Amino acid sequence: MSTPTDAADPGTEADRRVRPGEPARAANIRDVARRAGVSHQTVSRVLNGHPSLRAETRDRVLAAMAELSFRPNRAARALVTSRSTTIGVLVGKGFEYGPAASLQAIDSAAREAGYAVDIAHLDDLDGGSIRSALDRLLAHGVDGLVILAPQTQTLGEIERLSITLPFVTVHSAQAQDDHRLSVDQSGGAALATRHLLELGHRRIAHIAGPEGWFETEARVRGYRGEMEAWGRSPEVLRSGDWTAESGYRAGRSLAADREITAVFSSNDQMALGLLHAFREGGRRVPEDVSVVGFDDVPEAAHYCPPLTTVRQDFPELGRRCMARLLALIGSVGTDAAGEAGAAPDVVPELVVRASTAAPAA
Repeated sequence: MSTPTDAADPGTEADRRVRPGEPARAANIRDVARRAGVSHQTVSRVLNGHPSLRAETRDRVLAAMAELSFRPNRAARALVTSRSTTIGVLVGKGFEYGPAASLQAIDSAAREAGYAVDIAHLDDLDGGSIRSALDRLLAHGVDGLVILAPQTQTLGEIERLSITLPFVTVHSAQAQDDHRLSVDQSGGAALATRHLLELGHRRIAHIAGPEGWFETEARVRGYRGEMEAWGRSPEVLRSGDWTAESGYRAGRSLAADREITAVFSSNDQMALGLLHAFREGGRRVPEDVSVVGFDDVPEAAHYCPPLTTVRQDFPELGRRCMARLLALIGSVGTDAAGEAGAAPDVVPELVVRASTAAPAA
């Protein structure tokens, strides 16, 4: 049987012409098939990622889609594949820079994979609010879930629920969890602390994040572990609430302690408040006291002075979330879901700027 070609069907473009003043008809799957010289079943296989297609055929179909500005009908695909090509994202309360950047990365990675994102925000951290938010996403027929709720209380509730849909969590209370993806928070805190120790600082304070957050606990562990490994006594001052104001309040009490020559702040916003308090208290950064943050917010390079901090690779975290979730979605009904095991943590990077230096003699 001969395959259809553009030459065999000169009416392809004519079929899409309309009278002046009418909107042009959007290309459909049969238009793509005629342009690519294949059957419409072949175009369907390309849309659904069928593994048996030759690369040459797939490339020809993708080129035809691009030429015709073809956009697959999501509802029609759901009828054929029994999938909505939509993922749900459960977003926890207290939406700071890190979770916001993670959500942006997940959304970008999902769109690259051909998925839409449906977001449900938690009103509270109790089990009822979590179940209600999950019910909203499940009612929309999502194919899988990303749990972006970094509070330990929320993650504990998630682990107690029996979620049968494929899902991944950004952070988890359990180190060996096949659904878990994370940036190595403890390792990043150890990087920041080690940098200060290597500069020669002996008394290094830590401004922790709010209680009940996964990042707070992991960064305190990394700080304490590195200090103890160097034979130094940890000096966790108190918890802030991720805001510059809480860092400012901590900095006002620290500014009077001339024995403290360095501070590791659990995020960059609190580090900004520290810089303000030290300047008001007559302590120069980094000549009198060094400051390290965490996250590498876009503004950190423009603090005064530019902030040394720990950078989290949020785009990579988003890509890994989607890769892991798509693998779980694809393994539904098979025994392949657990073959890959727990995914490795994304490795953070220390970014050295002008807010750290060796202590004064």
